[in-house]
Amino acid sequence: MREVRADAPGRVNLIGEHTDYHDGYVMPSAVPQRTHALLQTRDDTRVRAWSQQLGPDPIGFEVGRERKTGGWGDYIQGITWVLAREGFEVRGFELHLESAVPLGSGLSSSAALEVATLRALRDAFDLQLSDVELARLAQRSEVEFVGAPVGIMDQMASSLAGEREALFLDTRSLEFERIPLPDTLELVVINSGVAHQHVGGDYVTRRRESEEAGRLLGVKRLRDIGVDALSRIEALPPLLARRARHVVTENQRVLEARAALVAGDLETLGRLFTASHVSLRDDYEVSVARVDLLVSLAEDHADVFGARMTGGGFGGAVVIAAAAGHGRAIAQEVSAAYARCASDAPEILLPLVN
Repeated sequence: MREVRADAPGRVNLIGEHTDYHDGYVMPSAVPQRTHALLQTRDDTRVRAWSQQLGPDPIGFEVGRERKTGGWGDYIQGITWVLAREGFEVRGFELHLESAVPLGSGLSSSAALEVATLRALRDAFDLQLSDVELARLAQRSEVEFVGAPVGIMDQMASSLAGEREALFLDTRSLEFERIPLPDTLELVVINSGVAHQHVGGDYVTRRRESEEAGRLLGVKRLRDIGVDALSRIEALPPLLARRARHVVTENQRVLEARAALVAGDLETLGRLFTASHVSLRDDYEVSVARVDLLVSLAEDHADVFGARMTGGGFGGAVVIAAAAGHGRAIAQEVSAAYARCASDAPEILLPLVN
């Protein structure tokens, strides 16, 4: 038997929402909350996994006989399933997971689970996997086995991003650049308390609608057209025009946000945050009223440059670009105002509460 430990962070996406499955640009950052994995190898092919956060009972299956169940164990089964399809041999193991990444918050708890587990398996069975290859396998397991049609941003962020830096990522080429966050910028992340999920539902619908818009525009991925094609986009049926307009303009906003970060231009970054949220709310229609409320309350604060929903939408968290040194006060004031207006209590995820 061999025992290994591994972990992986959740992520907050600064900008670039619903662009990754169109081969576009994204810019996430790692958060301090992490998922920890303790793995012990076995001499047989049985797998048992425990997670206090995901359920009171362990899950079990046999490597090579994975069967989708609809529970959290599918994320573990998907990993062994995809490893086998890529020619990697693993035996049975015992897996204990502990996670501080809140479920349904938009901080990608699923990618943190996948990457932490794959890192543990890589070490335990000496798998020759780079960090990029590991992210690819994590995404494949979620798409092909679990059935969530996600892009690769979350897994790349969990595998490669660091705290206090933005990971500017081209999701087509997987080329990336680590950009240090300016000392004058502090990130605030507040969870609305409205949980979301990517398996089924409106997330899948939005992806299908945007792909249909691309088909009518003659491209497989909306990455292949730019803002100079907005007049063509406006000729689409109104709903499809809104979906395409969001993806195309969001790609442009990521490029401009990268330039703003490099230049330390936080006023421009804030305006891009605001424009991104408006586009997600009105064109892609993935925000909800309580997330909009958090954004509105944040933007009323004098020391906030901009705010937006983060993650796939339909609940989750907001990310706020704030002046350094004011993050804790902003988080507390916005959360208190939100609690007076909504029945769900918000959760401050950044800055960390000591």
